[in-house]
Amino acid sequence: MTRAKYEKYIIYKPKPNRKPPEDVVLPPDLNVVLPPDLNEYLTTVTYMDDEYVKGSLQIDCCWFWKGSDYGPQAHTHDFDEVLAFYGSNPEDPFDLCGEVEIWLDDEKYILTKSCAVFIPAGLKHCPLIVRRADRPIFHFGIGNTGMYTREVKK
Repeated sequence: MTRAKYEKYIIYKPKPNRKPPEDVVLPPDLNVVLPPDLNEYLTTVTYMDDEYVKGSLQIDCCWFWKGSDYGPQAHTHDFDEVLAFYGSNPEDPFDLCGEVEIWLDDEKYILTKSCAVFIPAGLKHCPLIVRRADRPIFHFGIGNTGMYTREVKK
């Protein structure tokens, strides 16, 4: 069977050679705190970067199933990034169905409505913690870069 010309641009699942979050061994300098059982907390649906699809932006999509005290710590990127959070209540799509804490520089924000957050290159951001998920919360992050990199900031 011949593959369609642009089929390679349609991604249905996480990058094949990317370890699932629960198996990731993180270098200590990344300063990321992972929950003991990530499968209970979130499911990565798709991931794309320049290594997976040549010329693409970097994007990561997941569902948060419940809140926790875990998440990425403060860091910066040399690229712009958008982080988006959407609730799953069909009666009120603007309701986040939970609470997400995100820090932009040294300012704490509590998100309770579906939203997108623009993070300019160089802006320190995080921690990012899903404090509460009354219903599943869909999240995606996209960076105008081919490969995701970050520098931890104290």
